[in-house]
Formats: sequence, structure tokens, C-alpha cells
Amino acid sequence: MTQAQEAILLVGGKGTRLRPLTMNTPKPMVPAAGVPFLTHQLARARAAGVEHIVLATSYLAEVFEPYFGDGSSLGLHLEYVTEAEPLGTGGAIRNVASRLRSGPDDPVLVFNGDILTGLDIRALVDTHRSSGAEVSLHLTRVEDPRAFGLVPTDGTGRVTAFLEKPGTPEEIVTDQINAGAYVFRRSVIDRIPAGRPVSVERETFPELLGSGAHLQGMVDSTYWLDLGTPQAFVRGSADLVLGRAPSPAVPGRCGDRLVLPTARVAAGAKLTGGTVVGEGATVGEGARVSGSTLLDGAVVEAGAVITDSLVGAGARVGARTVVTAAVVGDGAVVGADNELRDGARIWCDAAIPAGAIRFSSDR
Repeated sequence: MTQAQEAILLVGGKGTRLRPLTMNTPKPMVPAAGVPFLTHQLARARAAGVEHIVLATSYLAEVFEPYFGDGSSLGLHLEYVTEAEPLGTGGAIRNVASRLRSGPDDPVLVFNGDILTGLDIRALVDTHRSSGAEVSLHLTRVEDPRAFGLVPTDGTGRVTAFLEKPGTPEEIVTDQINAGAYVFRRSVIDRIPAGRPVSVERETFPELLGSGAHLQGMVDSTYWLDLGTPQAFVRGSADLVLGRAPSPAVPGRCGDRLVLPTARVAAGAKLTGGTVVGEGATVGEGARVSGSTLLDGAVVEAGAVITDSLVGAGARVGARTVVTAAVVGDGAVVGADNELRDGARIWCDAAIPAGAIRFSSDR
């Protein structure tokens, strides 16, 4: 084999930080640039030569297979394994091992289901092969690494340590972090303890390193975004539409907006910044929507201003209401002349009367 032909995709998380987006939908199925986010990951893996993918599922597992089926529409063979109990990243990888077809020394790709990245997947596999490593990790550089575990490497790219989130400036010995994509030698997966929770980040990788195993890091500083928060998810969707984040699965040309076929946008409305208008959604006269996602059936009434926000499926934003860096859950109704600001989250099916939330006295 000249490339990794199979992969494991970890899609079992509850997406707690993304609520209310994930109340009715698991995080990988929340639409980004018009299709479930998972579609972008599957399409990018297929473009890199992957043919067989096992999805390690848990939370709302029953929604994946009805949507993607056997994967043939994407040119893939998909299988699904559902955890009975949460097993962590390492436990989830081990739990699907029986579905892998690779030999002991073959490479198996592993992807976290909440990372949007422009990673050169083939280059990671090539690095793995040429270095002879047991595990190879995609590393990315970040400006502020305090929120992440650090992964320093030596001059050849070999990992030298796994460090917890730095608490002091002196502990920031590198700006390299684990970016959530790996190549495992198949035999390493089979050695992960079965039937109990295991974290690859806190248990498997440090133990391998401690035993003298070769772990290789490949720094690839192309586009990388952890979609763990609503604001990050909205930004990731906009970046896909704008073409900043590459994906063969965007259903249309890259540009300032993506309007799906059955959406209705008034002639005097303005859509910018990678905005997505979902199937059956409506944008009224004079509304301005920038860098935002309107899910299927959402309604934005005349004169509303939506910026860097997400409006859930079937939700309604009233006339002249201003929504900035906020989330309106599925089916919620926000009346006219309200103002929602940074970080506001309106729960699914909630109702806010007209004029109930205001921040300035001159409105």
C-alpha cells in the first residue's frame, strides 16, 4: 500500500459546549456550509485516497447511518460502531479495531470529529512511513498555546514530551499543539486496553513515549479550527463558504454567500462574509446577514441584522432585531426589536416577546 486506505473517525462526543446547536443533532451532523460538518471530513479523506472509514459513534448515534448509509454516494465504504458507554478517544479507537482490515504494520488514520483543517493528509501518511514511527501526529502552531496541551519535538520531528496546559509563561516551551489527526500503526491500536475508557492524549501517547516508542510529529500550519464553541462553528462554516478552509463538499462555488436552492432572499437583503441560507429559509427585505448560518426553514424578518451568528432550523428572528455573535436554537422565536449580543444562546423552541431585550437607550 502506498497510502492509508482506511480511517477511524471519532464522532461520539456530546457537543456540550455547542448547546443549543446539539440539543437535537450530534455535533458532526450540524450543518456547516450547507451540509453536515461530517460530510466535509469524509470528502477530504476520500480525496486523500481513503476508501474505508469506521465511524466511532455514541451520542445520538442513530442519525448517522440513515444519512450517510454505506458511504457509496461519497465513494467510500462506511461502517458504524456505537459505544454502549463513553470510552474516551483511545477506548473508542480500540472499540472499532475489529472492523479494521489493515495488517499489523499498515497505517490507520484517526480523525477527531470536531476539527476543521486543511491538513495535507497524504503528507502525514508519508511522514509516518518515512519515519518508521508507531504513531504520527498532526501538530499545528497556535499564537496562544495556554488553552492546549503542548507537544514539543526534536530537530527530526520526533515527539519528546506531552505537556499539560501550561500554567505559567515558563511552561510554554513550544507553540506546537496536538491538532487531532493521527496515523497509527495497526498493531498499536490492538494494544490499547479494551472495554474501558482510555484517553490517547493523556494515557496512550505518554505511555508509548515512556516505553521508548517512536512518535513522530508533523507540523502543518495550514487552516485549523476546533469547532467546539458556537462562535467557532459559525466561523468555520463561513470560512468554508469563503474558501479559506478547503473542502470538496461545499455545495456551490466559494464566495460571499451560499444560498441553497429552495431558500428565499428578498431583493433588498444583503448577505456577506460567507453567510449560509439553508433550504426553505427566508430573508426579508432590508435584512443584513454577515458571516452567519441560517439553518433550514429559518426566517429572518425585514430589517433584522444578523452578524457572526447561527439561527437554528425553523427559528424566527423578528423585524429590526439585532443578533451579534449569538445562537438562536431550533424552533425559537425572537420577536421584533430585540438585541442579542455576544455569547447569547436562545434555547430551542423558546419565545422572546418583541422589544424584551435591549441594550441601548436610543433604540
